[in-house]
Parts: sequence; structure tokens; C-alpha cells
Amino acid sequence: MAFGINKRELENWKQQAQNEEVALITHFWYDPKFPHYHSVTKAANSNVNKLAEWGLQYGLKPEWIHHRDPFPHFDLLGEKQVQVLKAEGEYSQIERFCSNLK
Repeated sequence: MAFGINKRELENWKQQAQNEEVALITHFWYDPKFPHYHSVTKAANSNVNKLAEWGLQYGLKPEWIHHRDPFPHFDLLGEKQVQVLKAEGEYSQIERFCSNLK
């Protein structure tokens, strides 16, 4: 379940992904399988080939893509999450959701 984002942010993320841009959205999150992580970044693109190609620059393997139509995406956690957000210039998302990981 996602917490900490508003409807406009979610709609912008969806629109970017549908326009075949890599869309990044970070939100608070809890999964008992990963109790030490408190947020996740979803990197999505409706064009799975573009998403896979983008992910390679960060060491993300195409087989890690979650094939969820209409928004295939990578789930980014922890250090990789912060690395990608910094490289993509998404400092506000780091400040809001990843301050314990900086």
C-alpha cells in the first residue's frame, strides 16, 4: 500500500509512463518481507523495451521488471533507490521519503 503521495502526483507519474518516458514515483511503503525499508520508488514506462534499456545504466536486469499493465516497472529499494533518484535529479523525492538512507 502506498502512503505519502497525492492524486496529482500519481496522475503525473501515470501520464509520463504512458508517454513512454521513464516515470519515477516514491512513496512510503511497508512489506513484511522487507521490514528495514520504509519507501519504494517505482520506475515505470509503458514501453517495456525502453524501460529495460534505461535500467541497464543502473545495473537493473530486465528480468526484474514487474510486468503490470499498463505500467511495467522496477521497484527500487535502499541504496539503489537513492543512487537512481540522485542520478535522475529527483532530490525532492529523496528528502521526502529516503532521508534515513542518504
